[in-house]
Amino acid sequence: MLMPKRVKYRKQMRGRMKGQATRGNKVDFGEIGLQSLEPAWITSRQIEAARRAITRALKRRGTVYIRIFPDKPVTAKPAETRMGKGKGSVDHWVAVVKPGRVMFEVGGVDAETAIEALNRAAYKMPVRTKIVHKIDPISGVEASA
Repeated sequence: MLMPKRVKYRKQMRGRMKGQATRGNKVDFGEIGLQSLEPAWITSRQIEAARRAITRALKRRGTVYIRIFPDKPVTAKPAETRMGKGKGSVDHWVAVVKPGRVMFEVGGVDAETAIEALNRAAYKMPVRTKIVHKIDPISGVEASA
């Protein structure tokens, strides 16, 4: 499970997910990537499930690049606890994903295998996604976001 080794502050406020992703919105490391179309918190469990799905579909060939990291703590209070007495303890970690963010990339395998692997990962994600290419398959030039 992904989580930070240490953080400056143990608990964070929720924040907002306004606008499009301006960073991490292009395929940089692999040839084909999985891009988010909606804003969401993606938990470390969901990232791990998607990583396993991609690795199984690739049959240990090629390379998987995980472009998101769960660095935001989410707190929760125990069930049937009265209100008050402060904020709950850290329950799990999430990655804040905005629309346009490339979450996973695959390289070193043929396009059909990569697309199949990323489709399996898309089922594990709580957001709508699309598959993006580093090189546009129709025109053959580098794609822009």
